[in-house]
Order: sequence, then C-alpha cells, then structure tokens
Amino acid sequence: MFQATGAASPPPAHEAKNSSGGSTVQRSKSFSLKAQVKEICTACQKTVYPMERLVADKFVFHNSCFCCKHCHTKLSLGSYAALHGEFYCKPHFQQLFKSKGNYDEGFGRRQHKELWVHKEVESGTKSA
Repeated sequence: MFQATGAASPPPAHEAKNSSGGSTVQRSKSFSLKAQVKEICTACQKTVYPMERLVADKFVFHNSCFCCKHCHTKLSLGSYAALHGEFYCKPHFQQLFKSKGNYDEGFGRRQHKELWVHKEVESGTKSA
C-alpha cells in the first residue's frame, strides 16, 4: 500500500547523523537522568517529599514537624519567628523576649556584654 518513491526524505531536525551514517536522537539539554537529591527534615532527620516540603529560613521541614520550640504547636510560614536557627510561635517569641528584655537572656544564651567584659579583662591583664 505504501511505497517509497524517489529519494528518501531528510531526517527530522531533532535527529542528527553520526559518522557511520545512522541517525541518533539528541536529548534536550534540560533533561537529566541524574537522581534527585533527597532532602532531610531539620527536625526529624527523615526524607522530605515534595508534597510535604516546607522551607523556612533555608531550613527544610515536613509540614507536621515545623513546630514552636517552646510549646510545640504547629507553625505556618506566617506565624513563626526565628532566632539562632530555632523557631517559635509569635506569642512565645514576644513572651520570652519581654521576660528578660533582650534576645540573649530570654532565649537561654549569654549576653553579648558579658563577652565584652571578658575581653576587656583579658586585654587589661596582658598589657599590665
């Protein structure tokens, strides 16, 4: 029923001839067969799949693992505050800040002025 008459048609644009005369298919440069990098949840250290992925301050979480450090309530991207890589709900972040009046003491860290005093004492004893 179908007969080839005349010269063969040229290969389509996406095919190219190799040196032996056969044709090979060129793949798109954006296509890759490399395995995707598995992302790990910062909180539970388990694999995070794309449907349950949440990124906050460059940390990857499961939706259910993104919780307040103080009260463990589930957080959303609009209801959290972060300090030193730790995440809090906004009410507890304000409460902990107000309890001591600064970020360091309220969140269990040494104040920066204590570090300055130690440096002044060390520099004063070395020069004397």
